Amino acid sequence: MKTLLEYGGLLLLLLGATACVDVEDQPSRVHDFRVLGLATEPPEFMASACELNPATLDELSEPVTYRALLVDPAGEGRPIQYTLWACADPEDRTCANEANRVLLAEGTTAPGELTLSIQPGAATLADDTPLLARVQALDPYLGLGGLRMPLVLFTQAGEERVYAQKLMVFWCPAVEGMRANVQPVIPGLRVDDVAWAAEAPLELRGAGPFVVTSEDVVALQETYVVPGLRLEAVTLRESWVISWHATLGEFSPQETGGSSFGGQEGRHRTEWEPPEGAQAQEVTFWAVVRDGRGGSSWLVRRALWSP
Repeated sequence: MKTLLEYGGLLLLLLGATACVDVEDQPSRVHDFRVLGLATEPPEFMASACELNPATLDELSEPVTYRALLVDPAGEGRPIQYTLWACADPEDRTCANEANRVLLAEGTTAPGELTLSIQPGAATLADDTPLLARVQALDPYLGLGGLRMPLVLFTQAGEERVYAQKLMVFWCPAVEGMRANVQPVIPGLRVDDVAWAAEAPLELRGAGPFVVTSEDVVALQETYVVPGLRLEAVTLRESWVISWHATLGEFSPQETGGSSFGGQEGRHRTEWEPPEGAQAQEVTFWAVVRDGRGGSSWLVRRALWSP
């Protein structure tokens, strides 16, 4: 069985009966093996010129720190096998076309944060074509909106298998004012207006719901410039989205932030509610932020909850 999910800007393909999401399941309730977040640092590259030649390829070939948030609450620390590919076609969700992919890394890891040093901009196909050149050739706009190279992570824990795709963006200054993206970072979290520190679990009592908010991110959301269809400068502003996850209970809403069609920004306020009849336990929470431009990061928090 296969299930294709897209929430919070993260594209996942879940394979295997235990990894599929049934009708009553919710992305915020983490009970099985998941890839909750993917990030690259830097989130994108900006070349000094717009010609794809040896000089610009060198600029775009710097090392990248790749991070994947792997969670497996019921796995009891079992090993996780992974393979990371760089691909040419964003529509190839599993990077199955061998002629258009380059292996970046593979191995075995444990639940938590997988961190790898990779060089996707330096990837070369079997016929010696730079992968970035193939990405450009397959792009209907030939890179006008930036070259988006899919990084596809395949992971397996027991019988549960997940494909997760992250687009690595390569830009050039096509119009004046363009700058490389800065990684979005949530400055902090609060529960019922109490600061939620990372160092120790927060004690929570009762049936809830508990109001969870992020510290204000408005000043951190970047204004940025992209080229329009006529190569004019178009100014936009980020509107971050945070997806919320926990090993117990549910969040409502499961995503916060973003903007309406009228430009009204949503608040980063959600409510967490434990299920009826649950026993006292330590609960792990994740808040994953995405800026809509390829930037992403996350915070992990814990709570000691009792009825």
